[in-house]
Amino acid sequence: MSPPCQTSALLLVLMALAIARAEQSEERSCDVIGDESSESQMERALLKKLEPLSHMRFNVTVEKGKTENYIYHFRVCREVNSTSHDFGGLVQTDRQNGKTTVIGRINETQVFNGSDWIMLIYKGGDSYGRHCSGEKRRAVIMISCKRGVTASSFSIISEEREKEQECFYLFEMDSSVACPAENSHLSVGSILLITFVSLIAIYIIGGFLYQRLVVGAKGMEQIPHFAFWQDLGNLVADGCDFVCRSKPRNAPAAYRGVGDDQLGEESEERDDHLLPM
Repeated sequence: MSPPCQTSALLLVLMALAIARAEQSEERSCDVIGDESSESQMERALLKKLEPLSHMRFNVTVEKGKTENYIYHFRVCREVNSTSHDFGGLVQTDRQNGKTTVIGRINETQVFNGSDWIMLIYKGGDSYGRHCSGEKRRAVIMISCKRGVTASSFSIISEEREKEQECFYLFEMDSSVACPAENSHLSVGSILLITFVSLIAIYIIGGFLYQRLVVGAKGMEQIPHFAFWQDLGNLVADGCDFVCRSKPRNAPAAYRGVGDDQLGEESEERDDHLLPM
């Protein structure tokens, strides 16, 4: 084989290895039970809503006497141990012997919600053995609304394994992702008022800067459209004077000036005696 062919083959092998490693390193996410085409918009929206919790890990220790001492590891729509490739989303570890048991797998997920909670169910866990007719384990995680908290208070409530069928492990936790969207406390009138005031502020500040920096105006002329507002003010003043006048417009004035008819005839006395003879 010629050197160019050997180089090309080596590059292809390296690319294949890189792609394989990328696929292995990429974490798997929740797969809702059923075909992808049958997933509802609600399920997809809920899985997207839970996405902020996917990078977090949750653990809780349960000790019952000397026989049961377990640690439960939980991740939201991610594998607890991605290297094992077992799809385990909630795994139980026996602290006495280190044995791990998959309680539920993310490739068999169910999800639904209420007004302030989200229920996440992992099915397809390891078999019970002698309990529950040997069916597969199932984890039920109730995520309740708690505003201001990304995630907290992960704990196990109970394990129902005394039934013949439909046994499950029940967990709960608090998170803000389960909370409904908060409605705006502002009324329509308040929003319109804020918008109106903001537009006025923009008009005044922007017009002032334009008049001062571009036009070069000084003093009162810096007010945008100063002549228009001055004329408008005069019209408003005239309107108020016309509407609010308390006396008839044709009423005589309270003060009457002195007319010519009120003046007496000028005295025609002559100071003839002061003239020299």
